[in-house]
Amino acid sequence: MQQLLEELQSKYEKVKLGGGKKRIEAHKAKGKMTARERIEYLIDKDSRFLEFGTFAGDGMYEEEGGCPGGGCVTGIGYVSRRMCVIVSNDATVKAGAWFPISAKKNLRAQEIAMENRLPIIYLVDSAGVYLPMQDEVFPDKEHFGRIFRNNAQMSSEGIPQISAIMGSCVAGGAYLPIMSDYALIVEGTGSVFLAGPYLVKSSIGEDVDAETLGGATTHCEISGVTDNKYPDDPSCLDAIKKIMDKIGHNQMAGFDRIEPKLPIKNPSDIYSILPEDRAKPYNMLDINRSQSKKNCKI
Repeated sequence: MQQLLEELQSKYEKVKLGGGKKRIEAHKAKGKMTARERIEYLIDKDSRFLEFGTFAGDGMYEEEGGCPGGGCVTGIGYVSRRMCVIVSNDATVKAGAWFPISAKKNLRAQEIAMENRLPIIYLVDSAGVYLPMQDEVFPDKEHFGRIFRNNAQMSSEGIPQISAIMGSCVAGGAYLPIMSDYALIVEGTGSVFLAGPYLVKSSIGEDVDAETLGGATTHCEISGVTDNKYPDDPSCLDAIKKIMDKIGHNQMAGFDRIEPKLPIKNPSDIYSILPEDRAKPYNMLDINRSQSKKNCKI
């Protein structure tokens, strides 16, 4: 069991690299934080991030170069003492482009937010749909378009949605932050448009840069698409913390947290209880047993 856990951890460390060290370096050279760095900065320092969907895309799209983690990081964390769902695009994986599995992973994050009435934060940095596979992204009821239906559904139910545009926000992906309650944008790196400068050039022959076409100044001072602009990633994330600090506690998941207890005297004993073969049964009472009968809640 210990060996299997070590193999899993090794696999996880590889997924955390996203598109690889070179792409991470190129990403940070633009003055941007990585998807995981943004989450780490955003959540409360005395809390932990419960990631889910970590291995989405595992072994998929190899002929396209792969899609580690489904091209995004999703999970639950505390921001300004409020529990919320966080979705952070990983722009080191195909510039954050959406593969079919990316849509599924984002939908799952939204479902968790809706089922538990948790605020959801989107840290957007995506080139939009991965065009060679766009025929597999849109058509089904449970595919990409469902995301915007969920945006509207959460809005009607009063579930807060906060978006930070921290990189490209192109085509279909541009709808998501604009349908949120708050749309924040980072100057110089954030941009929102249905078609980028190259497509504009090929379509109508006009030369325009990304900042003029859909940058922070354009959308905060002219179009009004975004609410506020910030000079860099940390200041934008700080603004999210201030927004979350004003959201009432009634938006939490419907339970009160109690003081945690260690499940058993020695956590490593769990390895002797869990079978290596996942198809074999085991006794959950042994897993949940408290350190003493006095503290047992079962």
